[in-house]
Amino acid sequence: MKHFHSLAMMAAAMLPAVCFSQERASDSAAAGEMARAVIFIGDSITYGAGLQDPETEAPPVRAVEFMSDELPDCRILYSNQGVSGSTTADFLPSEHRLYDSVVEAADRLSRETDGPVLFSIMLGTNDSAGSGPFGSPVSPERYEANMCSIIDSLLSRYPDSRVILHCPIWYSPNTHNGAVYLDSGLKRLKSYRPVIRHIVKSYSVRYPGRVCAGDVKGFPVFKRKSLEYLQPEQGYSGIFYLHPNVKGAAVLGRLWAEAILGMPE
Repeated sequence: MKHFHSLAMMAAAMLPAVCFSQERASDSAAAGEMARAVIFIGDSITYGAGLQDPETEAPPVRAVEFMSDELPDCRILYSNQGVSGSTTADFLPSEHRLYDSVVEAADRLSRETDGPVLFSIMLGTNDSAGSGPFGSPVSPERYEANMCSIIDSLLSRYPDSRVILHCPIWYSPNTHNGAVYLDSGLKRLKSYRPVIRHIVKSYSVRYPGRVCAGDVKGFPVFKRKSLEYLQPEQGYSGIFYLHPNVKGAAVLGRLWAEAILGMPE
């Protein structure tokens, strides 16, 4: 938290107000209140798949709620760009599949706030599948290349923006729905963790302070408490655990918020 108060006066503070609709958040702003914007990029976990009301229960909503409690004098406008089944390949600027929607949201929010946009990214779950999602399976090398393409484009398009990369969370090794994950996918997912560390380190030279490591606790937390935090889902290889339930979504949102609040200057 200690770093976040400094960030609020710099180019990347992410601060509070709890509305899924950016327009509603803007209209409800108090006079003189500082506003910041965050774009959550991800897959069905970010979107809130399986939750009764993703617009009030998804991890991005919970993250904003937690940050709001920590910094009550500020507010955040945000956009949940989580799309079920998406991979890093889906968000590549060159593919024009999902990247354009991110740009549209960032353009809109940047016009309504006092500072630059923060992009909060958690991708990799669908990349790790053996088959099904676009571009899968994605090797660690390709995962890094895809992520760097996305990040390079965002940093170039939004010169004062920052990016925070969260490690994907655990799923059960029998996960098999429309896509085939299984144990081989889980191993592939784990191989992305050192890649994320390497990405952050490489950007520390090219773009000092603009790409930060995000949450790393989610994987072990959801593995250890899978029955408590994840939804049981019927799959082709039995009951599997992949998507957070309402309690798990709140836990994940808090982990993301703590990582954002702890971003170094």
